[in-house]
Amino acid sequence: MSSRPERLKDEGSRLQVTAAGATAGLISRFVIAPLDVVKIRLQLQTHSPSAASNGGGSGSGSGSGPVYRGTLQTLRHVVRHEGITGLWKGNVPAELLYICYSAAQFTAYRSATVAIHQTVGEGRLPQAAESFLAGAVSGAAATSATYPLDLLRTRFAAQGNDRVYTSLRRAVVQIAQDEGVRGFFRGLSPGLAQIVPFMGMFFAVYETLRPQLARLDHNNAPLLAGVVGGGSSAAVAGVVASVVAKTGSFPFDLVRKRIQVQGPTRSRYVHKNIPEYSGTVGTVRTILMHEGFRGLYRGLTVSLIKAAPASAVTMWTYERALHFYMALGEKGKNRDL
Repeated sequence: MSSRPERLKDEGSRLQVTAAGATAGLISRFVIAPLDVVKIRLQLQTHSPSAASNGGGSGSGSGSGPVYRGTLQTLRHVVRHEGITGLWKGNVPAELLYICYSAAQFTAYRSATVAIHQTVGEGRLPQAAESFLAGAVSGAAATSATYPLDLLRTRFAAQGNDRVYTSLRRAVVQIAQDEGVRGFFRGLSPGLAQIVPFMGMFFAVYETLRPQLARLDHNNAPLLAGVVGGGSSAAVAGVVASVVAKTGSFPFDLVRKRIQVQGPTRSRYVHKNIPEYSGTVGTVRTILMHEGFRGLYRGLTVSLIKAAPASAVTMWTYERALHFYMALGEKGKNRDL
């Protein structure tokens, strides 16, 4: 058996974890960017359940029914009207977001685990509970630290051909002038309400599945070798953990997106009739009143389609980048001897 630690939080130094997290964020963001744009467009589209079936209540304000009707149709619509580059709208702030977020998340996850061990003692909590707490803390810390980039990503992805912001620099200046510093943190409350249980559930499920799948991978179990073989146990564990966690916390993600596009530019995005919302609770009430319970899960399908490969790529890349940086560290130590 390999001497590699069974738990992700037991591996690497703080610098190695930070570098591996940044690398994973950079690569995973580019891969899943088109699905992220589709998810945001669907989340921002508002119509009642009846409007979706009878053609009323346009997402663009034209009164001809929803503009976007599912993942594939949305992909085709964006490419047809905005070109293939439309699928990577907002990618610059999004790349910065994913690099910073992943680096902060994995660093905070490791630091939170150390803090838990120092506070209550190592092994005193069940592994799943420890992973949930560390994951929740890491998600809250990373989200708070990188939230302005998340807001910029959403606003750029929500733009159509009529561009609200001509550049990243212009967006920062305009938001600061029109909305003040608080404008960069619109939707932070539902963002934290979503990310805390999401990252808690994600790491609890991931850390539980990872050693089990790694053993199956090592033993080349006949039934699962084709799935988890080739060192892809991290990817499989990431997919399962992401689907479970995303489904449970999705309504808060939708509320966060709706609030992020509030402000003086609200009517200038690709959806012209985005309602005016007031606070997290008020947003939930408005959605339930006008769109029904299903309105809170608008875009869930594409979100899961996006989250599964994103988590697989992130965790697979993170573990390999971490082992690469750890190997570099060992080589450096050997040269110094």
